[in-house]
Amino acid sequence: MLALFLKCSLGAAVVLIISLLSKSKAFYIAGLVPLFPTFALIAHVIVSQQQGAEALRKTALFGLWSLIPYFIYLILVYVLATKMSMWSCLGIATLCWMVAAAGLIYGWQMFQN
Repeated sequence: MLALFLKCSLGAAVVLIISLLSKSKAFYIAGLVPLFPTFALIAHVIVSQQQGAEALRKTALFGLWSLIPYFIYLILVYVLATKMSMWSCLGIATLCWMVAAAGLIYGWQMFQN
């Protein structure tokens, strides 16, 4: 139970940092904070402890490939931010992230097995 509380606390701390940075002169740094590997560190520890070093390597490789959906998301936010409302922009970008992520998972399963 303590481990779960600590994980939740990490997430809350990240949200707090993002909120504080978004109000500062360096608001753009708020876009860097989610890329700190908070949850990746947790996932990597768990995978390594439960599955071993080879599974950790595969998880890291999949993480590299997962940058593609995130890249698509960011490109769409950049392009659409001034062309439509925030909610429409973020909704379309998120939908495209989901499609790209689903394609990545499907492709990974096809070629890694």
